[in-house]
Amino acid sequence: MAAPGENLRINGARLWDSLMEMAKIGPGIAGGNNRQTLTDDDAEGRALFQRWCEDAGCSMGLDTMGNMFARREGTDPDALPVYVGSHLDTQPTGGKYDGVLGVLGGLEIIRTMNDLDIRTKHPIVVVNWTNEEGTRYAPAMLASGVFAGKHTEDWAKDRVDADGKRFGDELKRIGWEGDEPVGARKMHAMFELHIEQGPILEAEGKDIGVVTHGQGLRWIECTVTGKESHTGSTPMHMRRNAGRGLARVTELVHEIAMAAQPNAVGAIGHVDVYPNSRNIIPGRAVFTVDFRSPNLEKLEGMVADFNARAPGLCEEIGVEFACEIVGQFNPPAFDEGCVGAIRDAAERLGYSHMDIVSGAGHDACWINDVAPTAMVMCPCEDGLSHNEAEEITPAWATAGTDVLFHAVVETAEVVG
Repeated sequence: MAAPGENLRINGARLWDSLMEMAKIGPGIAGGNNRQTLTDDDAEGRALFQRWCEDAGCSMGLDTMGNMFARREGTDPDALPVYVGSHLDTQPTGGKYDGVLGVLGGLEIIRTMNDLDIRTKHPIVVVNWTNEEGTRYAPAMLASGVFAGKHTEDWAKDRVDADGKRFGDELKRIGWEGDEPVGARKMHAMFELHIEQGPILEAEGKDIGVVTHGQGLRWIECTVTGKESHTGSTPMHMRRNAGRGLARVTELVHEIAMAAQPNAVGAIGHVDVYPNSRNIIPGRAVFTVDFRSPNLEKLEGMVADFNARAPGLCEEIGVEFACEIVGQFNPPAFDEGCVGAIRDAAERLGYSHMDIVSGAGHDACWINDVAPTAMVMCPCEDGLSHNEAEEITPAWATAGTDVLFHAVVETAEVVG
């Protein structure tokens, strides 16, 4: 396959301006973003993205899960497209780059190709996947999961948020439910650019992370049930404190993850305690355990250990324990050809790079099951993400998108 010359680069200033313009939609309270999926701000961000794509000469497709597909035609109408993208939705206290860099980096590829009059055999499609974050509607990577056949569309659209609002109803409300059957598209390959969301690249002084594998994940939603009673008048030995059960399970999760080192993690990030009053002993605690590892056997071992021990810890203090897995995917190994295209691009462009395992889940993890897929990462300051203080430099954004540009265009096969 023909590769673009090493002197060909994206317009880093234009990319940065686009990132800053998108960040004006759904601003957070501390410099980041709160543009949660299927909100009015999400709708506004989508509209801006569509306008930019149409200005760049792309046609926009929209499927029944709200996934957006901006297509730049290739010279061969029968050639399968090369896809590139990520997500525009954010955490409630999210940063300006998580996901957004991958979408707008894909748009910058199209803009640069227009500037340089580059044609490819394969069409190139920039995609915005719906509800990658999974905060408002669990699980994460919901729409790409439906696309890849991991969830049914009916099940996904029946997910509800904390206010009881259905995913399907909110997608209709904001006006971004399309007619195209989800999952009908076939791909030649897919690439996703993302910030690392960890400290490794910055600590190692590397410009580029070549993602070879992703971590597998299990989200276990747990409910500890005790008995609500007055904090001042209930004797200590007569209490059935669900909060104490939560505390015991929290320590268990940490212990299990530490015993599974290296390359395993575990934590409880989401907690609801009821009735959440200062002078009432909690009668119920609902929380989610997050276990991850790039080794499937280790991941399944952590879950089995947890399931074996957590109920007993709660029984010992007179509270009940129940749990179910509400999100999961096995550790993906990305396509060697696509990974090689990213590594070769970094070499060709003179960027320092290293192989890396993604610590977070991404839409590419699902798409990897239905098409050749790979990821490229750039550093983020102090490894901070899912935080309004998340930050990258323009140089990092440019380097990651340069590598993405070369890998995508090479895979799409330059013509002429």
